[in-house]
Parts: sequence; structure tokens; C-alpha cells
Amino acid sequence: MKLIFLSWQAWALLSAAFAALTAIFAKVGIEHVNPDFATLIRTVVILCALGAILVGTGQWQPLGSISGRSYVFLVLSGLATGASWICYFRALKLGDAARVAPIDKLSVVLVALFGAALLGERLSLSNWLGVSFIAGGAILVAYKG
Repeated sequence: MKLIFLSWQAWALLSAAFAALTAIFAKVGIEHVNPDFATLIRTVVILCALGAILVGTGQWQPLGSISGRSYVFLVLSGLATGASWICYFRALKLGDAARVAPIDKLSVVLVALFGAALLGERLSLSNWLGVSFIAGGAILVAYKG
């Protein structure tokens, strides 16, 4: 059992499961709440939970141990995450969770494109076929027909 939590696949599946619960819980939670305020509440909860995890597991590290380059990209990542959450909660406020989430998951397609273009990552033909299936599937699930 311990070995399963050493694989990226297990953590990725857990991430997907929690992302699915995020959509369901958020859709119910924002019923009578401004989506930006809901995002703030969610962010505070995440900050508290992560702080407790870092302190409880002894993983806190000195801020000076992080390079300037890492800070720049972590700040950019944080800004992108914040923008994503704001857009996601607004979309959930306006649409069905079952349609919003698949469109949000087009991020998988964009990561493949950006990874290849910006990071030089190489995907095989079968990988690109899978990416195209994800794109097509997301569009079909989100389509209201």
C-alpha cells in the first residue's frame, strides 16, 4: 500500500477525484454566494490546510532557500491558478457542473501543447491521438444538444 503513494499515477488519480469533488461541492456552495468571494473562502481554506500539512510533516523550508527564478515562476503559477479559480467559479455559477468541468479539463490539451512548444517535451503519435480524444470528448460532454 505504501508503494502506491510513491507513484505519480496514484497522486494524479487522487487529484482527478478531488477535482471532481471540487466541482460538485463548489456548485452547491456558490448557490447564494458571489463566485469571487467563494474563491476567497476556498483559498483561505487551502492556505490553512497546506500550512498545517507543512508544519505537521516538517516540510517547511526557509524562504531564502528558494532561488529567484523559482520565486518568479511560482508567483506566475499562483497568478495563473488564481485566474483559473476565478474563471472556474464564475463558470460554475452560470453553468452545469457536468458541462463546466469538461471544458475546464481542456487544460490537459493545453498542457500537452504548451509542454511541447515551451518545454520541448515530446509526445508520440499515440499520445497526440489521446490528446485529440480528450479535446473531442470534452467538447461532446459540454455540448448541450
